[in-house]
Amino acid sequence: MSRARRISKHLPHYLSLVGILVFGILGFWFFSFDKVFQIAVAVAVAVSYVVWGVIHHSIHRDLHLDVVVEYIAVAALGLIVMLSLIFRV
Repeated sequence: MSRARRISKHLPHYLSLVGILVFGILGFWFFSFDKVFQIAVAVAVAVSYVVWGVIHHSIHRDLHLDVVVEYIAVAALGLIVMLSLIFRV
């Protein structure tokens, strides 16, 4: 399979992931005055990332428990970083 064909096959998936992350960044930035909403945005992005990963791997028929655990771990780490930024003193 050529490189261009591989990229075009996965492009809609990765564009949706980039969209989730961009909207999360914009939501976090635009609502910098409201910590509760920032927490909601951070949690929504983390959950969306896990759901995206499960759907992506399910479509490509390579969904396994270790993949799900990896997505949850990365989302949890990102959420911890975001919450530490929100609650910094």
